[in-house]
Amino acid sequence: MPPIDAVLTNALLPDGRRADIALAQGRIAALADAGGTTSAPTLDLQNALVLPGLVDGHLHLDKTLIGLPWMGHAAEPNRMSRIETDKKILPHLPLKTAERAANLIRLCAAQGSAHLRTHVDIDLEGKLSKLEGVLEARDACRDYATVQIVAFPQSGVMRRPGTLDLLDQAVRAGADLVGGIDPLEIDRDPKGQLDGIFKIAERHGVGLDIHLHEPGAMGLFNVQEICLRTRAAGLNGKVTISHGFCLGDLAESKQRETADLMAKAGVMLVTHGAAGLNLPPIALLRDMGVTVFAGNDDIRDTWSPYGNADMLERAALIGWRADFRRDDQVMIAWDLATASGARALGIPDYGLAVGAAANFVTLCATCIPEAVAAHPPRHLVFHRGKVVAAHGHALDRPADPAAYAKRN
Repeated sequence: MPPIDAVLTNALLPDGRRADIALAQGRIAALADAGGTTSAPTLDLQNALVLPGLVDGHLHLDKTLIGLPWMGHAAEPNRMSRIETDKKILPHLPLKTAERAANLIRLCAAQGSAHLRTHVDIDLEGKLSKLEGVLEARDACRDYATVQIVAFPQSGVMRRPGTLDLLDQAVRAGADLVGGIDPLEIDRDPKGQLDGIFKIAERHGVGLDIHLHEPGAMGLFNVQEICLRTRAAGLNGKVTISHGFCLGDLAESKQRETADLMAKAGVMLVTHGAAGLNLPPIALLRDMGVTVFAGNDDIRDTWSPYGNADMLERAALIGWRADFRRDDQVMIAWDLATASGARALGIPDYGLAVGAAANFVTLCATCIPEAVAAHPPRHLVFHRGKVVAAHGHALDRPADPAAYAKRN
């Protein structure tokens, strides 16, 4: 065992145990009964509940307005207006993409998120400029959270010739996944879009995450097409449908049939519990074997003025919309924002266990359902064994636990 760097004393674990957490080389080296003796530097957690780092599986770092004075929402209430408004506003903001994205990454970290998946617009106007900014922010904030990047054709693919080439370039430049959007509603060419983005994914050996807002039969058709292509390409566990609102439109028999298709193909679903739209049947999908996880989506950006980057609050909102009331149901909402998200993003060594990465958050609650329902303020956030945020604010630089204890 490597030398112990620090011991976090008096922790309340989710299973109710009082424990001391030993850290070594950015990992959990031991979980021992609280009150033991140690020669290592210590930080007293004062009986706070310790939870594994949260996972935000869907956000848009390139669109955020975090760090700017308040800006009223400018777009009309339809998707195409929002897409076009982005192109008018984002290039002329006083803060560049990299700085705004870094502001949001640090806010996510301050709320306890350890792992993020962001969609970044790739279009004919901006080409790879937003990707370059988010890559810069990811590198600058690498000690606060991990960031996966989806090359996202927000304006469409087939209706904008040349976009497929840009998506290919984006993956070669550092994007981790290929995106898509509403193959029928936006492109009116589902075969062209899906064939094109799946070819790029296969060529580079990466996954896909496809925005699917389409309702009813239109959306169901594309869910089926995505599943067929996923199975044919052998991409089980590497393809996500974002939103999938159509799944909430279906009769239960059709929901079960579609969930079975998704489970067999290994196609996952990420949801943010959008108001005004049908919520996918989360519990049914999970029962049928589909990996379902959660994300905040828009966080005070050009698409929505709402959001504070808190995945516990997002879990509570999803649970409220899904009518999850019993503790076992609230635990489903919790899982969407933690273990299922980590599995979907391929995060290794996740959780509160010996050998796992030392990514966790502390707060005042007695159990996980209380933490979700009340989503109290975060006390401390640890990433790879360092304190990266305290009392709702990211530190200027990560601190060793013992050094943080001496200063505070």
